[in-house]
Amino acid sequence: MDHYDVVVIGGGPGGYVAAIRCAQLGLETACIDKWLGPDDKPALGGTCLNVGCIPSKALLDTSHHYHRLQHEFADHGINTKGVSLDVAQMLSRKDEVVKSLTGGVAALFAKNKVSWLQGHGKLMGEKQVEFSPHIKGKRKAKPEMIEADNIIIATGSVPRAVDSLPLDGKRIVDSTGALDFTEVPKSLAVIGGGVIGLELGSVWSRLGAEVSVLIRRDEFLPAVDQQLANAAFKELASQGLDIRLATKTIAAKATGRHVTVTIEDNDGEQQLKFDKVLVATGRSPNTEGLNVAEAGLELDERGFIIVDEMCRTNLSGVYAVGDVVRGPMLAHKASEEGVAVAEHIAGEFSHINYATIPWVIYTWPEIAWVGKTSQELNKSGVDFKEGVFPFMANGRARAMGDLAGMVKIISDAKDDTILGVHIMGPNASEMIAEAVLAMEFSASSEDLARTIHAHPTMSEAMHEAALGVEKRSLHI
Repeated sequence: MDHYDVVVIGGGPGGYVAAIRCAQLGLETACIDKWLGPDDKPALGGTCLNVGCIPSKALLDTSHHYHRLQHEFADHGINTKGVSLDVAQMLSRKDEVVKSLTGGVAALFAKNKVSWLQGHGKLMGEKQVEFSPHIKGKRKAKPEMIEADNIIIATGSVPRAVDSLPLDGKRIVDSTGALDFTEVPKSLAVIGGGVIGLELGSVWSRLGAEVSVLIRRDEFLPAVDQQLANAAFKELASQGLDIRLATKTIAAKATGRHVTVTIEDNDGEQQLKFDKVLVATGRSPNTEGLNVAEAGLELDERGFIIVDEMCRTNLSGVYAVGDVVRGPMLAHKASEEGVAVAEHIAGEFSHINYATIPWVIYTWPEIAWVGKTSQELNKSGVDFKEGVFPFMANGRARAMGDLAGMVKIISDAKDDTILGVHIMGPNASEMIAEAVLAMEFSASSEDLARTIHAHPTMSEAMHEAALGVEKRSLHI
């Protein structure tokens, strides 16, 4: 029976990073991963690299270029004629991006001497894992027992199934299927108005589809600061997304030609027809086939593995990280948990600050935030002050022609400590890093206000918003 210091089950951002860090710390490490790519070959990276974060951003980038060619370049004096879209090439480029990155993870495993075990991992107890290797693309084989002093579960999440919205892989699809449409649908219904739905809805809308986003709740992006959420609603609607709040999707039925979607809104029950339907109603923790009950692993009422502040489960020596445990389902959160667990196992100090995890929605403009929203602070009774600066008053944004959005900084009314930073604008995903760093060091809005920002840059909006906390912005 093979023995390892650490066995990681799952090769996504939580699992592969944990495995690499364990190996760097001198621990003999194996990572079991069952993912098979479209060519039926094993691939590391999990959902994020294969059918999530990376391929969706590749399509977002392509669709953004296409949209700009059609609608924005003329303002810059760039006249284009005969612009056309090659969907097959777009998908091929997306697949090549994925292949290069998943291959890169495999190279990192080889460099750090992580044993990549290609197949299915099953928890058998506190010290044992059952490994069933892939054989010629099949998912079942004679299992092997592996001993491990420590086990890290990083099995991620899966799209949430809805019984009334059965997927057929052609007309009614989940997020994976929406990455591989071979042609632009004339009409697309997106059921669910979260990050995945808005991002993929934006992709196909930019490419020419008529996209309707059907949202059951009557509030748009409730996790986002309300001021930015309201602005985002208007901006995305102006781009062509038909966003319908307070719209309950009752059922969807596919035929050979279209999908009939039954909804219920303020006007009662109605039937709508679309070429394609994307079901994007969230994700669920993936514990299927993990042998949870038999191994004695405790789950909460929502199916997440219960862990403490150091990601320890109720089983000695067994940890869990990423989407399969509490907290935001974000790749970077999973990676940091993986690093922290690896360092804890190695006897080093480790810590995760869940209060400074950044969030990003990769629409255009992008939406990024860290910390508390104004509605959260109002609800909890915290006295705060805020500064807001619009990108339309920013020189670089005006030169670029990207004027939508703003930066909003919220600080404690008593000591000026930054409580939250919220950005809607071009490259907000990059700008938010400054805010995360500031909050990690318990900075005040005055600290940001006294930090020199290069001119002309988008980051000057951060500076001006910080000045605005004390009502002394210079350019509005």
